[in-house]
Amino acid sequence: MTTYQVVGIGNAIVDVISQSNDSFLDLMGIQKGIMQLIEKERGELLYGAMTNRVQAPGGSVANTLAGLGNLGLTTAFIGRVNDDALGRFYAQEMVSGGTDFPNAPVTDGELPTSRSMIFVSPDGERSMNTYLGISSEVGPDDVADDVAGQAMILFLEGYLYDKPKGKAAFERAAQLTKAGGGKAGISLSDPFCVDRHREDFQRLVGELDYVIGNEHEWKSLYETDDLDLALSQAAEASGLVVCTRSGQDVLLIKGTERATVAVTKIVPVDATGAGDQFAAGFLYGYATGQDLATCGQMGCLAAAEVIGHFGARPEHDLKALFRKNGLM
Repeated sequence: MTTYQVVGIGNAIVDVISQSNDSFLDLMGIQKGIMQLIEKERGELLYGAMTNRVQAPGGSVANTLAGLGNLGLTTAFIGRVNDDALGRFYAQEMVSGGTDFPNAPVTDGELPTSRSMIFVSPDGERSMNTYLGISSEVGPDDVADDVAGQAMILFLEGYLYDKPKGKAAFERAAQLTKAGGGKAGISLSDPFCVDRHREDFQRLVGELDYVIGNEHEWKSLYETDDLDLALSQAAEASGLVVCTRSGQDVLLIKGTERATVAVTKIVPVDATGAGDQFAAGFLYGYATGQDLATCGQMGCLAAAEVIGHFGARPEHDLKALFRKNGLM
């Protein structure tokens, strides 16, 4: 039986990337530079209109696991894809990247594999059109005892709370991990997600071992414009609170211990995946018993690496980067 250092649960989304110009965006009615949720028919139309497509497995938690795989940890991803071309591609790519994908593509699934059509303009702007598809149907039956129950650390994606089945999957996975002696935590995902699930998320802050969010998510969670107040409330309830602040110092609080980690500002080539890779660096430190400051520094370095190139997953050896900066 495999014991995983980190298991993640979240949306399994294929990123489909294509170069485009502004006239094409106008023709297709695509709003430049933002992420839009779209329906199945619109997704099929845009997918068919893409030329020179490049595909990559995506989804927030899955991107984090790719970063952890780059760092050499044993990982698994609990997600849901259809038994179609994109679903088989997703499962194969996760495994070839070093992350177990224990749930086989769903035969005769009612919904196609989730995909995000990303149109990259000549100026580097990314216009994202996401069809959630079958990934948003992940439920408790997708959570195997010998996966979540064998996790040293479980990482949960807050977006799953948007559907009752996802919420049940989430709760089951956390219970199995904690019953097996592991630690479970969550990414708050975005402020609107927090608004939708404030009561549940406040409860989870008290029940889980660590919570990662940015300053807007923490303020939303406690309905205040005072970040210090929000974080002090969270720290009273949670084992470990992590707050990122868009290019400003990262704050980590564990009981009476507090760390402030400086961020070196760089001009991003592509900001996609910054939060996902911050989580990867942080979780690597957390999994290997580093102190708070080192966990935060590892997160910042991993985030800086990914925004230095196109794509949401690391291209360079993160361990070498950590060594170069005296963290290993």
